[in-house]
Amino acid sequence: MFQQFWAASAARWRALPYWLGWGAMIGRLLEISGGAKVLADTLVGTFGSHRAPLALGVASLLFGFPIFFDAGLVVMLPIIFSVAKQFGGSTLKYALPAAGAFAVMHALLPPHPGPVAASELLGANIGLLVVVGLIIAIPTWYIGAYLFGLYAGKKFDIPLPSSFLGKIEVDENHQPPSFGMVMTILLLPLVLIFLDTGLNTAAVLGWVSADNTLVNFLRMLGKTPIALLITVFFALIVFSGKHSRQHLEKVCEGALGPICGIILVTGAGGMFGGVLRASGIGDALAGVLSDTGMPVIVAAFVISTALRVAQGSATVALTTTAALVSPMVEATTGLSQFDLCFIVIAIAGGATVLSHVNDSGFWLVGRFLEMDEKTTLKTWTVMETLIGTIAFLLAALGSVIL
Repeated sequence: MFQQFWAASAARWRALPYWLGWGAMIGRLLEISGGAKVLADTLVGTFGSHRAPLALGVASLLFGFPIFFDAGLVVMLPIIFSVAKQFGGSTLKYALPAAGAFAVMHALLPPHPGPVAASELLGANIGLLVVVGLIIAIPTWYIGAYLFGLYAGKKFDIPLPSSFLGKIEVDENHQPPSFGMVMTILLLPLVLIFLDTGLNTAAVLGWVSADNTLVNFLRMLGKTPIALLITVFFALIVFSGKHSRQHLEKVCEGALGPICGIILVTGAGGMFGGVLRASGIGDALAGVLSDTGMPVIVAAFVISTALRVAQGSATVALTTTAALVSPMVEATTGLSQFDLCFIVIAIAGGATVLSHVNDSGFWLVGRFLEMDEKTTLKTWTVMETLIGTIAFLLAALGSVIL
């Protein structure tokens, strides 16, 4: 048993999210070039200064469709901090609507791996799941992330993180990049990552062969570390004409210092979840709950919640619950494709709630915003619970109506 726990811990440490350093470099390069301010000004100019959190949330919803939660948040952070610095107030007012948008899209919509795997296991139509998931995702984000973010911003005064918005060497004489170039830098990792998630979905649907060499090469380019590293090289090339090589090297080097602690703490949180998964506690809880006689959609939510709380990973909770309730779904007659989609959404809702210390996302958000554990539980954990619960309630309502 000890060897099993050690293997789970070692595997998590080997998979430390070192690529967060690439995201920090991209953010710092956008900051020193003035690109973050250009995008922030454009967003605020379009939506209005009083709707800055809404602008960040809408942008994150769009960015969050192809990109995973953690990668999207890291890329978006310099924009969030620039807007927060420009308009003042608690950073939570700007960060939670954006982080919540990435969390909602990651949990509810293909081509993210959890919904894709669950839909395959339950036989749900992926195209219909995209439509149903989007219809549920928008009000879920608006109530659970945007409105709660505004409330949390008034209740908790969280200043800008000193490690990310400290003194940055900016050349006031150079011309900042255009809005189009900033969007190109931001969209490049999203497009590359979509190569992985999109082609994975296409392989599940049988549109492409999973053994095709070109498909595997494109999916390799779409892996988060490689996509972000390519973006770093691209940004360095773009800004090399305006900054010296020594200056860019110093900027990138300075971006790594603050991120090291976050990588270690995030890895530790993930390791804790990995040890819990190896212990089998989640499967034991799910086995107890699977024979309660509850309606399928309610049982799916409860089992997924138990797995989420027990081992931390939303994707693991989603896929494992889908496999456990699959026999229940097959034994239930009269389920339509809409019902199957609503069951997938219910599972995703349970896999989202109650993010706490065994979830790497808990530490990622808390350390990036420089919040202590108590404040992170009162803000991030509550928001995740609202998002998951609202998504489940909307799915349950939809299953009754349709």
